[in-house]
Order: sequence, then structure tokens, then C-alpha cells
Amino acid sequence: MKVSSEFSKYASHYGSHNVIQNRVVDRLLSHLKQEPKNILDLGCGRGALCEKIDWKYKRFTGVDFASGMLELHPKSKKIECIYGDFNDKTLFENLLTYQYDYIFSASALQWADDLEMTFENIKFLNAPVSLAIFTSNTFKTMNETASLKPLLRTADEVNRLQKKYFDADFEVVEYKLEFDSTREMFRYIKNSGVSGSRKVLDYKQTLKLMRDYPLKYLEFEVAFITSR
Repeated sequence: MKVSSEFSKYASHYGSHNVIQNRVVDRLLSHLKQEPKNILDLGCGRGALCEKIDWKYKRFTGVDFASGMLELHPKSKKIECIYGDFNDKTLFENLLTYQYDYIFSASALQWADDLEMTFENIKFLNAPVSLAIFTSNTFKTMNETASLKPLLRTADEVNRLQKKYFDADFEVVEYKLEFDSTREMFRYIKNSGVSGSRKVLDYKQTLKLMRDYPLKYLEFEVAFITSR
């Protein structure tokens, strides 16, 4: 299992709270050895991956369970946005009516209720994959400081499951995102969606965590699964 690290400086003038997610998309696309014409994006959000594609394609299908995100996704005759939940087998039954040259998922599959079932359903679509999944060392020091159990699966667990369904390279990338203040850091967590909307601390506990947190950066751990 290859592990690499990257570091970024967060700045509010970026105009986006999805700094790490955008870097994840860049890494997914950098692994491509082809320019697929029929593309599926599971958990497409507002279209970060679609916007970064710089080659001509025939069809782009984006799937997300947040209708508000789909409304912000790029639209064209070549782009279809589908409201659906990858935890629902019915979605994959409907997707089987199409053929895809490549399947992407950036920063979404960590929210799968049953990741093995999701991997199995992706496998049935019979296309190469490039998947990015946030794993348990995301917010590692924050969880330890607040005595919180990690919300996400470990990288080892993701690797064990993906080996059952894909012939793929597996890489774990550790990102660090630096902030000028803990207040800015917590504002980022609230607005970026990386915490899965988990609210387990009350106001006093949150203030204590902000006071006790020992780092000037947040940690992220992302597993990349790329078909060989």
C-alpha cells in the first residue's frame, strides 16, 4: 500500500470551501491513461469533476442524492444529472441500461452504508474505475483531542474490500490543510461537508476543542483506487 503526502495553505479568498476535494479530483484525473467518452460520476455534487474534464466526450452522467447540488451541476445536451443514492440497489439496476467507458467517484463513497455492496454494484457496471474515498485518519488529531471515534472506515478496510472486486492500484494520500486560526479551521469544517454533518459536541465542548487543538492544520486521509 503506497502512502504519499501533500500540504496546502487554506485561504478564504479561494472562494470555495472544497480545497481538498478539488485536489482529490485533480489527482483522479491525473491517473487517467485514456480519454473516456462515456463517463459516470457517482456522487457528482455540483460538478467539480465535470468542470475539470478538458477532452471531448459523448456522454457524462452525474449521480447525487442532493438535489440542490444537482441544480448547480453544469448542464448541456451531453450531460445528464440523475437524482439517486448509491446505497440503493435500484439505482445500479437503472444504470445497467447504459454502457460506460469509465466510472469516477470523488469524495463520496465514504458515506456508503454498505461499501462492499456498493463496490459489487460498481463492478457489475463493467468499466474501469477511479475512486477516491476519505478514510479514518481524516481529522485524526481532532478526533483524538475530543475523544471521538473516527466516523470513517480505515484505509486497510477499504483496501481489503476493493481487492475483492477490482484489479486496481491502491494508494493512500495524506493531505494537510493549514489555517491562520482555529476559528477559521472550524468554519471550514462546518461549510465544507467533510464531517458528514456529524454534530456530537455541544457549544462548551466545541470551545474546549478549539482551545485544546494542538495543530495549525487539519489532516485528511484519502484512499485512491485506480483500475490497472
